[in-house]
Amino acid sequence: MDAGLLILRLVTGLLVAGHGVQKVSFRLGGHGLAGGTEEFRHDGFRGGRLTAVVAGASQIGAGLFLTAGLLTPLAAMAAMGVMTVAGTVKWPKGLWVQNDGYEYPMVLVVICAALALTGPGRWSLDHALGIIPWPVWVALVAIVLGPASGLLTRLVLHREPTASGRKPYAQAAD
Repeated sequence: MDAGLLILRLVTGLLVAGHGVQKVSFRLGGHGLAGGTEEFRHDGFRGGRLTAVVAGASQIGAGLFLTAGLLTPLAAMAAMGVMTVAGTVKWPKGLWVQNDGYEYPMVLVVICAALALTGPGRWSLDHALGIIPWPVWVALVAIVLGPASGLLTRLVLHREPTASGRKPYAQAAD
């Protein structure tokens, strides 16, 4: 079981972190911070560079903490939050990824929820530091607050398209 949790944490954590790296740099196929900023603007989000930096940093931090198995429920909560935002962007396109749907963000949210519930396993920093097992209530709070924070972020930062069909702030300065 510990080997399976390690593999799950490594793959999921590194994918989430890599997704964040793409938002703020040219690494891993990213388009730099300017590209990440434009992506959020194109998707109708306010905040410019700050939104891209916070999203990227959240993904990088959550992903690395998941990979290490450190503060696992909190890392899972942060990853669920940012991936819920991604899912809301893709929601209108349907479920399946071949149509740019929300399938991939949803899978990451579910994996993170499972990791919050199961814990990171023995081969983790949580275990090495002696801070597991986490109480079930901590995992349940993380599972609720992660997606809720993503939905709240969407509500606060997203603007609907204007009547002309253009997204507001698409050409706005930082």
